[in-house]
Amino acid sequence: MKDPLAQLQARLTYTFRHPALLERAVTHSSYLAEHPEATDHNQRLEFLGDSVLQLILTQTLFELYPGEREGVLSKRRAALAKGSFLSRLAREIGLDACLRLSASEEANGGRARAAALEDAFEALVGALYLDSDFPTVRRLILGLYGSLPERIGATEDTENPKGRLQELIQPVHGNLALRYVVTQTTGEDHAKEFDVAVFLLERQLGTGHGSSKKVAEEAAARMALQTLLDEAAAKASV
Repeated sequence: MKDPLAQLQARLTYTFRHPALLERAVTHSSYLAEHPEATDHNQRLEFLGDSVLQLILTQTLFELYPGEREGVLSKRRAALAKGSFLSRLAREIGLDACLRLSASEEANGGRARAAALEDAFEALVGALYLDSDFPTVRRLILGLYGSLPERIGATEDTENPKGRLQELIQPVHGNLALRYVVTQTTGEDHAKEFDVAVFLLERQLGTGHGSSKKVAEEAAARMALQTLLDEAAAKASV
């Protein structure tokens, strides 16, 4: 069976110069009680990695969204650094298989515990930073995240797409830049269907269809949000 730490480094496309840092990053505090030969757990690395990750996300969001307000940027950073998101990233890269736990912690489901995975991910960031430098750890961590606009789109609230679209557009174009136009109405009076287009000034951003104007407008707003996310991703990849 292949070593989980070797598999992790392959996924990271990075080989640690100091393997002890990686071992410490995946060592839960419970492990030390049963393994006195282990000299440290991952809590100090977690402390460091949390700050490094915040800086990586802050700098990248600042560059990706030059016209965005501080409050919106803070909200997006929080979505990308919250525990549930980090634990999902940890599972995506197989960090759960690498955790070093006590037998009792293992038996109690510690390997799947979100808090343990979040801590280990932050500790991994700290270990990568100590083993390399900031540009390297930034490149590696952003590689794990992939497209930040897509990640943000998947984590942000989709229950109010019109409000979300307005929030994105207003700082740059003002409160009146968006308009929704009914382009077609079909069906009998008791079962009407609506087609709606949403425009940013004179540019059509999206269309939607629904059994009411409200539903159709929300569908159009969702398409517009996706259009803007796709454009931001394309711009970031250039």
